[in-house]
Amino acid sequence: MSTTTIERDVHVPADGGPKATRRQNAERGFKAPKDLTDAMQAVLVDLIELHVQGKQAHWNVVGKNFRDLHLQLDEIIDAAREFSDTIAERMRALHAVPDGRSDTVAATTSLPEYPNGEIDTAETVDLVVVRLEATVGTMRDVHDTVDEADPTSADLLHAIIEKLEQYAWMVGAENRTATAK
Repeated sequence: MSTTTIERDVHVPADGGPKATRRQNAERGFKAPKDLTDAMQAVLVDLIELHVQGKQAHWNVVGKNFRDLHLQLDEIIDAAREFSDTIAERMRALHAVPDGRSDTVAATTSLPEYPNGEIDTAETVDLVVVRLEATVGTMRDVHDTVDEADPTSADLLHAIIEKLEQYAWMVGAENRTATAK
């Protein structure tokens, strides 16, 4: 892998002969190694899939506490979209190329497929919690690789993990029963 990009421009000097000049790419700095790029890509596809599956859940949830869950799903969807953008932009800052194409996401996500059709609120809660926890699981699985290569990217994972675990707790509480005192 080349560390710099060189472009050649051909200029014709006064004597009529071509003269090659070099212009370096202005992007410099830390470049993500393959293991960091692969780890960040795994996080990216799960966040994109979480966003898409969140929309599926949002559109098709029915039953008790529909409105509250519908609105809570909106928060999760917005956060997942924002987090995926943060990860993709971090990858670009490290000269890696994120791949968020739908076929790539579908082929590489660790999230289970979301069922089709209307889904009761209680089942939706369980399905969403599984997906939140799977996304966090991916981040925890790649964390050490990310942290070793780039602690700054690991800091981004920490913030995302904290928020997704909070969502999992809040959504999951919908189906909990208080324990006896």
